[in-house]
Amino acid sequence: MPETPLVEDHQELDDTLVVRRYFAKFARITALMQRVTAEVENDGRLTRTEARLLGKYLTRLASTFAALADKCLMTGRATGAPKLTFDRHESGFPIAQELMVMAVDAQQAGKHLEGMASATELKDRMVRRILQDLAVPTDLQFALSQRLYYEALARGGLFWARNDPDVQWIEDIGDRRHYLLHWAVYDTQVNLPVVYMMDVEDAGKKLLPNDDNRWPQVQAHLMAQSLAGLKLLTIATGFDKEFPDIHPKKLRRIHLGPMYSHDFTLQSGPISDVLANANAPDGSDWALVWTVEDLISERVEEVSAGWFYTVERQVFALDPFAGRGADTGATRTERMVILPETPYQALAEMNPPGFRAVRKFVVGAGDRIMPA
Repeated sequence: MPETPLVEDHQELDDTLVVRRYFAKFARITALMQRVTAEVENDGRLTRTEARLLGKYLTRLASTFAALADKCLMTGRATGAPKLTFDRHESGFPIAQELMVMAVDAQQAGKHLEGMASATELKDRMVRRILQDLAVPTDLQFALSQRLYYEALARGGLFWARNDPDVQWIEDIGDRRHYLLHWAVYDTQVNLPVVYMMDVEDAGKKLLPNDDNRWPQVQAHLMAQSLAGLKLLTIATGFDKEFPDIHPKKLRRIHLGPMYSHDFTLQSGPISDVLANANAPDGSDWALVWTVEDLISERVEEVSAGWFYTVERQVFALDPFAGRGADTGATRTERMVILPETPYQALAEMNPPGFRAVRKFVVGAGDRIMPA
């Protein structure tokens, strides 16, 4: 796969210590996101099923970042060691191209592993090099990092650029079945992981996941519409028209990011001032924003679909405040921010208007989550 040229918002990390700090930050953040998910479930904003599925996507995301950390472990030290490119403006995450390359690498992981020494053998060689030659085994460290990377790819369970739709049965409602469809993408427009969940009522004769006619079409349709630039209303109404016997009752989109850091990103607006004024120590100099968009069907209309029959069409509720529903294409939009105590103290002192309606989760001692 050809390399993607750097754009102004993209930056390569070419120093080993910087790369390790970057991934250590994300290892902590992804673990904290799991705890915030539990808090949101306890508040009733996520069902148990939704929280469980979101937790699985977060686990896969953490595994992807861990694999990337192995891949780039020797950046700047070993010849040919890959560098990480991340979006430093309004994202903070690795660019989508990194995950696309991982998908290509995964197809050949077995071939690479067959031609490599085992991790145990590489470690033995490293010890001998250090003890006998009194030399730093940089080449062997690089070989081990690549071995660990391909092992992670071979194990699977990663968050890919495309995570195709899956289906979770919820309950039967009369002669219909209530499913929760879920899928995720690493959106190339914003370089962020985005999770989708859609509650549907299925009136089809065959079980949806066993229907080899409808289910592949549903999967292809949803993946084609999974773009951050599309409004939920556009996605849901398009699905409603395309599949007359599958009725979307709720569509949820969760943007897992951006991640802001005074050290790594070029943020603008109040968050820039908050992080600058916080002057937090390394490891606590960050804030992660979640955005949850919901679109909910408020009623059903029967519309003509020919001379002799009608079909159901969903009428979705839009945000009634100041006409924002027409602009956002959603029933409601909720923003949340996770941040350590030091940046939170700066945020509380400054109290910028744009953050007053944002739900805040503060990371306390022992990484305990405290709703603020």
